[in-house]
Amino acid sequence: MFVDLKLWCLIMKRSKITETLSKDKLKKHKQRRVAFHEAGHAAGIHLNNKARHLPPVFFKIVFKDMSGATDMDVRAHQTTYDDCIARVEGGRLIELLPLSVDGLVQEVTEHNDAMVQWVKDYMAAFETDIINLLIGPLAEAKYVADTDDELFNHRLVNPKALKNYGGGSDLALVNEYLHSFSANKQQKDDKLGELFTEAFDFVNNDANWAAIIRLADYIFDSSADIIYCEEVVSILEQSVGHFQNRRSTARYHYNG
Repeated sequence: MFVDLKLWCLIMKRSKITETLSKDKLKKHKQRRVAFHEAGHAAGIHLNNKARHLPPVFFKIVFKDMSGATDMDVRAHQTTYDDCIARVEGGRLIELLPLSVDGLVQEVTEHNDAMVQWVKDYMAAFETDIINLLIGPLAEAKYVADTDDELFNHRLVNPKALKNYGGGSDLALVNEYLHSFSANKQQKDDKLGELFTEAFDFVNNDANWAAIIRLADYIFDSSADIIYCEEVVSILEQSVGHFQNRRSTARYHYNG
């Protein structure tokens, strides 16, 4: 059986083009996943803190070339694709965790009733940090679900499933918080379930999700090594303002 040489060359050329396009599409998909992951963290740090009347904290989104990265860098960053890693640096309300939250609370309130409000504020910050850590992989999970035209709900996405969405390092840090919170496994599981639901609801909120999408697009299109807090806050606030204006306009026309 003889095959026309020109035809064979054309088939092989098209095959290589298709393979290249497939690899490029996969690469962009991975980049977008990480863009949504980091956008989720950043949106949580700004919008979630603001909604809970907690103080703003400085943070930045950092991109690093794998060729100069250490093992610690890789563990601390969210891997993007073959030659680049990224993470949100800073943004935590509580940077140094106590050995025991109960022990800390008892120590500061034992002889000072005025510290009760401080304890409430501390616990609010403590829980918000955990929620913001969970929001990152949840945003990536929602992006994947939307891209694949699948449902995004609590049954399909749970805390353990977040490892499939770049959440390994996030969950490790969440576990450090929970270990500080209580030595009792049931109490830790209950607290994780409670805060996971709040993180899920944040991501599933239309206004928050619109802001995450806008920031993710900005991250994806950016060629900068660092995106600073001021840029991120500006984008998020513009998105929220735009969403609220659209909602107000829609209500006006509906009521009219």
